Amino acid sequence: MKKILWGLAALLLLAAIGFFAILPAIVESGMNKVVPAALPRVTAQTRQLHASLQIADMHGDTLLWRRSLLDRASRGQIDVPRLSEGNVALQIFSSVTKTPKGQNYDSNGADTDALTPLTVAQLQPPRTWSSLLQRSLWHAEKLARAADGSEGGLRVIRTPAELDRLLADRAAGTRVVGGMLSIEGLQDLEGRLGNLDRLYAAGFRMAGLAHFFDNDVAGSMHGVRKGGLTPLGVQVVRRMETLGMIVDVAHSSHQAVAEVLRMARRPVVSSHGGVQATCKVNRNLTDAEIRGVAKTGGVVGIGYWDAAICSTAPAEIARAIQHVRDLVGVDHVGLGSDFDGAVTTGFDSSQLVAVTQALVDRGFSHDEIRKVMGGNVLRVIRAGIAAN
Repeated sequence: MKKILWGLAALLLLAAIGFFAILPAIVESGMNKVVPAALPRVTAQTRQLHASLQIADMHGDTLLWRRSLLDRASRGQIDVPRLSEGNVALQIFSSVTKTPKGQNYDSNGADTDALTPLTVAQLQPPRTWSSLLQRSLWHAEKLARAADGSEGGLRVIRTPAELDRLLADRAAGTRVVGGMLSIEGLQDLEGRLGNLDRLYAAGFRMAGLAHFFDNDVAGSMHGVRKGGLTPLGVQVVRRMETLGMIVDVAHSSHQAVAEVLRMARRPVVSSHGGVQATCKVNRNLTDAEIRGVAKTGGVVGIGYWDAAICSTAPAEIARAIQHVRDLVGVDHVGLGSDFDGAVTTGFDSSQLVAVTQALVDRGFSHDEIRKVMGGNVLRVIRAGIAAN
């Protein structure tokens, strides 16, 4: 009997080791893939241009996964060493708190959550196992802890002054990357407007209203009802504009996007996605929505994965960017990779010079490339995170 008990204990120990130590890495490796795409030949002139850029990416989901931001990883698409190699000035890190089981682009209910087992397996604090708000607060702690341990290589950006200091230091030759917090779906408010202030205090400066399901703030493009803003959602948008949190319409239903654009008093962004004119997928923006975002002074972030651009090649990223430029002007388009967001891409954050080359190949001027690769996003962030 004693041998049987010891055998069962050993089996349980092995199962626990597999669940807690091995499973999270296996899950991420299967979801955040780099499958090399057809990359353009990069010229010496383009490398020189790229090295002079202040690059900003509006969306990466790295905080969802259990790995160090400070160490170069063999999986995923973002970490500080690769951001530095890619010459990224500012990476916006999104907090993903819930995804439905069987997630798809067409219709998802809000009654399941595929992230709870991952949250437990990653040994996150028990407070995060049942609270979406606590998951976001934990993500903020992770970013702050990474910055504290980076010896100055990573800074958390919360104010326009901190952003200006980051850019000035980089222009003077300091190798530093800025990180800013965003939220992917305000289901983490847990139905309470007051929790928005808690998230702001934790450092969040941008938020998407919905993710892959309808919530009590707004309808999702991938939800069941796909409705507009709820009464709470109207209050949330107004409060975000007052606090200095940028409203992100990525993933929101067409009705919710229209309602946000009608009421917006500050620049609105679509942080990551594509445009239906070059890739007709339901989550991508229509021309009318692109015009609406531009009218607020905002920016459309173009993603790098198949459902955003119907490809993973830099040439198709540039084609989508060109459409936005030609439609509303070059001041209203930027980068929104969705790196580490359960997507397969053709390159990682260390290889962003390929996007610069694709823009050169498409005939963009150097001034236009400076705006697209970061200038536009940095302008909107500086204005958007200033308290009203």
